[in-house]
Amino acid sequence: MAQASASSAPTQRAADPLAPGRRMQRRAAALSVLAALLWPVQAALVAWAIGALLTGAAASPVLVALAFAGLGLLRAGLGLLAEAQAQAAAEAVVAAARARIVAAEAARAQDARFGGAGSIAALAGEKLDLLAPYVTRYAPARARVMTVPLVILALAFWHSWAAGLVLLVSGPLIPLFMALIGMAAKEASVRQMAEIGTLNDLLVERLSALVDIRLLGAGGTVMAGFSRQASDLRARTMAVLRVAFLSSTVLELFAAIGVAMVAVYVGFSLLGALSFGAWGGAVSPRAGIFLLLLAPDFYQPLRDLSAAWHDRAAATAVIDEIEAWAADPGPQLPGMGAAAPRLAGPASLALLGCLTPAGVALPDIRIAAGERVALVGASGAGKTSALRLMAGLELPSAGQVIVAGQALTADNADAWRARLGWMPQAPHFLAGSLRQNLTLGRAGDLGAALDTAAVGQVVSAMPQGLATRLGETGGGLSGGEARRITLARAVYGAPDLILADEPTADLDAATARIVTAGLLAEAARGATLIVATHDRQLAARMDRVIELGGAQ
Repeated sequence: MAQASASSAPTQRAADPLAPGRRMQRRAAALSVLAALLWPVQAALVAWAIGALLTGAAASPVLVALAFAGLGLLRAGLGLLAEAQAQAAAEAVVAAARARIVAAEAARAQDARFGGAGSIAALAGEKLDLLAPYVTRYAPARARVMTVPLVILALAFWHSWAAGLVLLVSGPLIPLFMALIGMAAKEASVRQMAEIGTLNDLLVERLSALVDIRLLGAGGTVMAGFSRQASDLRARTMAVLRVAFLSSTVLELFAAIGVAMVAVYVGFSLLGALSFGAWGGAVSPRAGIFLLLLAPDFYQPLRDLSAAWHDRAAATAVIDEIEAWAADPGPQLPGMGAAAPRLAGPASLALLGCLTPAGVALPDIRIAAGERVALVGASGAGKTSALRLMAGLELPSAGQVIVAGQALTADNADAWRARLGWMPQAPHFLAGSLRQNLTLGRAGDLGAALDTAAVGQVVSAMPQGLATRLGETGGGLSGGEARRITLARAVYGAPDLILADEPTADLDAATARIVTAGLLAEAARGATLIVATHDRQLAARMDRVIELGGAQ
């Protein structure tokens, strides 16, 4: 059951990031190539006109100018269409990749080995944007390189084997040096991408511990460490830019030398100093001018590709990160995470032969509706994992979870979770108002839940009451207040089953008594209560204690 659910995710998530908008990418490449191929036609027109003037033949300057301008406007229009298609394709690529990452992370049941929230946010945000220049600049430039130089080379050989030979010898040197420099560019880009993710993770971690950092007076030390990390990222970024500038400089040099050699050959041929290199003797003025006009555009696609080579290196590094992220799909949240009608039947459950996704074997556990049960055991014994299986937040790697008399699957997980109240060990809040955090979009009166958690006075003391906005860590709430808010959220709506993970951990005695009383009040109402705890006093208030990692 679980294996089938997990195996389908990697196939979807490992898809080629550049696949969306592939038709628009091909169309953009074709339009770009077509626009570039209009220049030899314009060059031939100019060469014919100037050659006619030099030889005294009749040529209408107005008609030549109009034809040249018309071809230029057509070339510009094709270029604009190519850029529009490429931009639309880039937006499709980035949007599809971002939607895939966000959807997968929203359904992830555990943190990824790829990195923390900062790394994921960096990948889904600024890093994915680096795919756009690849689509808009590098891909069209690569299409032009594969077509335009070959056409110009054929035209050059048609008029002069010497000029064609110059282009043929100098042209391949540019891709050769691009490949050599590209290897260094990719390595530098990979290091830069990794450092961006690390720095984002560090920032998230420091922001979450900001209150503790200030209380401990460690601000200077933290700032110094962050400054070192930022300086390291700056150095890696400059290393990438150095490689990019080196690439452009080397290739500009080869292009300039190639154009100069063609110009020298044509010039001496027209002056009569050279009489070889053309198929029929000396190079004619018309052919010479045509070759001079073609030579720069032979190297232009290669120069464009060189300028976009850094875009390729950055995009390749991002694609490698996407593949690394996709290689660890992890356990997925069963169901769709959407609102669903409650699963019918008594609020009973059982774990039978279950192996958690982390590989922890759990004993068989059977809990009847209305029971109060404590799960105890050493750290790592599987208490939290057992609660997550019971809540339908994960499916076991082996075995079955039976809820309300039926096997828990991805199809009925949402309906089962609709009956639950969940109290995690670490309080976590949405970036919304306190009311939104308590109700999670459900309609109803909050009074009973606030009374059960004895948190009414805390809410009244907040600046805007229930409209007060909380950060993800519950800014403005003490640890005990945050725990009581999560208790109010768990009991809101009178759930049939309450799962609480270490509900009294790190609380003072008075707050622990309030939380315990609130949980027991829900149990007295008839709700099934299951707590994972190290608190032996809390465990003693339950009907039954199940020892994990030992005898039941």
